Amino acid sequence: MNPPISRRTVTTSLLAGAAALGTAGVAHAAPGAAGRPATGHGRPADPTIVLIHGAFADGSSWRAVVQRLLRQGHRVLVPALPLRGLASDAAYIRSVLESVSGPIVLVGHSYGGAVISQAAAGLPRVKALVYIAAFVPEIGESALQLTGKFPGSTLGQATVTQHYPLPGGGEGEELVIRKDLFRNQFAAGVPVPTAQVMAAGQRPITLAALQEPATAAAWKKIPSWYLVATEDRNIPPAAEHWMAERAGAHTVAVRAPHAVSVSDPGPVTDLILRAVRSVRSGH
Repeated sequence: MNPPISRRTVTTSLLAGAAALGTAGVAHAAPGAAGRPATGHGRPADPTIVLIHGAFADGSSWRAVVQRLLRQGHRVLVPALPLRGLASDAAYIRSVLESVSGPIVLVGHSYGGAVISQAAAGLPRVKALVYIAAFVPEIGESALQLTGKFPGSTLGQATVTQHYPLPGGGEGEELVIRKDLFRNQFAAGVPVPTAQVMAAGQRPITLAALQEPATAAAWKKIPSWYLVATEDRNIPPAAEHWMAERAGAHTVAVRAPHAVSVSDPGPVTDLILRAVRSVRSGH
């Protein structure tokens, strides 16, 4: 059993290996395993773990984490994030959360952190928030604003703008990372074939979503955990440390790129399980 994590930052070493990609989707624990909403003998119900991906990724970025969680009998849900706008994305994830019975440990990577901060507000079944190299905005802050708060991000130079039709007419702008720069920018250290697949399947995010200010901050009332990726080139590591400290999150730091769930699924899973244990114990 891992010892309780303190609120000070603990640096862990970079683990070898990377996960191959695949579709995560909805995964269920085996019958009788952890993940059912029953509360036998007065013990709190085992939570469902909901994983939210960020920009330039999809649910498959959680594959190796999901595999580890399933091996331990947890119930896992990996919805697809539209990446069209913060308010609409949060509303969609909130509808997913409302369909889950029992307590929830809600996990967000990158832009997904802003989404979970808004989606979980006022939902009592969300018992823990876990941020993986993610945005933790205050009300009125946007992802782009937080990215520029500290130096170090090279995302602007690595992205290109695409245009897409809007439902009411006209065009919107969305961003993708250049394929030739994707590995260095997003997934440094991930094996080249894996990074190439990630680049080919990356999900674009609208510029409006990154500029949209948050209207809720669930982390003010829900306990939180944060993993800082110290080699992140999307969100400056200094910004990640600052957001984690402001939120009072239990924090670990891992020498890893922005795509830490792919490069280092072990410590990502460990942090999620610490949140799960906290929910189980009622603390």
